[in-house]
Amino acid sequence: MNVMELFETMEYGPAPEAANTVQAWLKEHERFGLFIENQWVEPASGQYMESTNPANGKALVQVASASSADVDVAVAAARKAFKAWSKTPDHVRARYMYALARQIQKHARFLSVLESLDNGKSIRETRDIDIPLVARHFYYHAGWAQLMGRELPGYEPVGVVGQIIPWNFPLLMLAWKIAPAIAMGNTVVLKPARYTPLTALKFAEIVQEAGLPAGVINIVTGEASQVGDALVKHPDVNKIAFTGSTEVGRSIRRSTAGSGKKLSLELGGKSPFIVFDDADLDSVVEGVVDAIWFNQGQVCCAGSRLLVQENVAERLLNKLRARMEKLRVGDPLDKGIDIGAIVSPSQLQEIECLVAQGEAEGAEKWQPSWACPSEGSFFPPTLFTNVSPASSIVQVEIFGPVLVAMTFRTPAEAVQLANNTRYGLAASIWSDNINLALDIAPKIQAGSIWINCTNVFDASSGFGGYRESGYGREGGKEGLYEYVHPSWETSQIPEKSQRTRPQGVGENEEVANTSEEAEFALPAIDRTPKLFIGGKQVRPDSGYSLGVKGADGKPLGEVGEGNRKDVRNAVEAAHAASKWASATPHNRAQILYYIAENLAVREGEFARRIMQQTGRGRKEALQEVHATLSRLFSYAAWTDKFEGVIHRPPMRGVTLAMHEPIGVMGVVAPDEYPLLGFISLVAPTIAMGNTVVAIPSPTAPLSATDCYQIFETSDLPAGVVNIVTGEREGLAKVLAEHEDVDALWYFGSARGAKMVEESSASNMKRTWVNYGRQRDWLDPIQGEGEEFLRASVQVKNIWVPYGE
Repeated sequence: MNVMELFETMEYGPAPEAANTVQAWLKEHERFGLFIENQWVEPASGQYMESTNPANGKALVQVASASSADVDVAVAAARKAFKAWSKTPDHVRARYMYALARQIQKHARFLSVLESLDNGKSIRETRDIDIPLVARHFYYHAGWAQLMGRELPGYEPVGVVGQIIPWNFPLLMLAWKIAPAIAMGNTVVLKPARYTPLTALKFAEIVQEAGLPAGVINIVTGEASQVGDALVKHPDVNKIAFTGSTEVGRSIRRSTAGSGKKLSLELGGKSPFIVFDDADLDSVVEGVVDAIWFNQGQVCCAGSRLLVQENVAERLLNKLRARMEKLRVGDPLDKGIDIGAIVSPSQLQEIECLVAQGEAEGAEKWQPSWACPSEGSFFPPTLFTNVSPASSIVQVEIFGPVLVAMTFRTPAEAVQLANNTRYGLAASIWSDNINLALDIAPKIQAGSIWINCTNVFDASSGFGGYRESGYGREGGKEGLYEYVHPSWETSQIPEKSQRTRPQGVGENEEVANTSEEAEFALPAIDRTPKLFIGGKQVRPDSGYSLGVKGADGKPLGEVGEGNRKDVRNAVEAAHAASKWASATPHNRAQILYYIAENLAVREGEFARRIMQQTGRGRKEALQEVHATLSRLFSYAAWTDKFEGVIHRPPMRGVTLAMHEPIGVMGVVAPDEYPLLGFISLVAPTIAMGNTVVAIPSPTAPLSATDCYQIFETSDLPAGVVNIVTGEREGLAKVLAEHEDVDALWYFGSARGAKMVEESSASNMKRTWVNYGRQRDWLDPIQGEGEEFLRASVQVKNIWVPYGE
């Protein structure tokens, strides 16, 4: 027998990672309390729960099971600490962040072993991927803490942040959330997952070692129904950051609706893995292994849908089956293991049920010939073929090592199959034709696109979803904005200041119409009130109109009373105008300039309309028109300048963070400043390539309806802007519930804001509401700028490795 024959017949021997140090640490603690104000405290209920090793089902240690009373104490500690921490100089916060990063590196091996014991994932993954990324996040955000004052002027921390993390990447998810939050000056109450709390508790010790001020980070373990629910509903929590299932995210959206809490959600996924016929199939096979069998498939962005060009499908599947036969499932602490244990028996049962359902629906299952260990929660890598796009296993997130394969013939069909899901978290594209890959990437509706790679992450590059995969970004500069808000929001404009009188007019003064103003009499009431849908003025479906009165109480005119069907037609028109997104930024800028040009010609007419609706004098009305013209110029300028960025993560390659339009956006305009408020919402959305369904102010809608002819004569494509007049709350609710509306901005009452946030949970559309607080729309800081542009786009990260 020669050396090659020996090599081929050799069996893998065990290569276990020593766990003695970790086991001794667990035995020393026996059970863990709650980490509040840098102290370990007993839970108020006295209740504890077991944390178990999923590889053998044995108990590791007991951890506290907190109640809402414990959450109250933790939030109070965070609130107390916020006062000082939020004012801490940037450099001081950066030093603390650096200290945390260094301590994590010092404890790297310990944390790797502890994570594998508690979660069941391979030690190779925790050692080589998870823990280095944890340290990287704290280093990276130490830099942003240092630069906050210079790079985020006019912003300040939101306050106390409640963070709820999942069990699939316990310590990495902690880093994703805590690092940007405290870097920006917030304080945190974090709830680890029920199944995997141990690395979070070790991190609490690291916080003590680093000397972080008491109360900045608080860690409260327990059941989601107790701790998570209490955090979400706590009145003194200013933001919730959640990673988990879409259904739970939907529930959180409804619970926080109207509360004023900021919310970021990173939810489920069913990511496509697209293989074109010119791809290197051997590389593809290894990519598939990383895409779906990494972390036992318990990855929200796992490439669980394999889409293969038809002419290479059989070759690839044969190679894939051969590779699956060589995968090793077993003890997570064995350095030769590819796939570890499923996190819990209940999760294993869920995977088994979905696999059985796939077989019952006619799909063909293939698994390797070898068996999984009988002890513990293990499941073999599984491949399904002969599935239809509507099959349960194609549409439902299995969250296990299960891959479904389908074929396509053309790139267009690949895109259609890839987007045939309610999720939009990530996608992989495999092709040796970089032109083809970069052409396909923007067409996939997902937040991260990997080209000839998969499951690549870095602190510098934002991660987050489209559609029902949630909203908000974690990582990169874009992730910082989840944890700050404009400084001016802390001193709101008095509620009645602009609704009851124009600027510069005393509370007891009346606005007198000058003879010059009086000469602008309106024509008779329009007897054929119209809406503006698809570039045309159309009659409302209801056949009714609403009277509009001036500041003196006298009739000014009428507008159509839009209803659900009108909104539906407007949304359809907006979708039909989707080519607007592919118009060049230069072209969009030119049209915005043209709108401003045509408005300027009629500024006197628009000023008169403002005077009649609001009772303001000519000077104030002209000021609003001039501010509107300036706003149009600003967004025309931003159109080809608010661009994405190129990240340079520590790899051979670049990450293109592209700004993409969200899609069809609903905007509900404020009452104050009827022209300026309307344009301030419409202009940034269309500047970034979105199409819009706008609801003007119901008390002063004529400034918006007067824009019909401006839009018609400014080369704005039909359907880009659609205007439906009528009762604000009813129309806003229809938009919020509409499944084909991708985002909704609402600037009205606090009650309406809550309704919008609650109703939007049906398809997890992005929302931006004012909670009844007014803005000074004349102020460029409050009324325009990057805050509006960021809310008009979603960030897609395209990873492009290079080099021989």
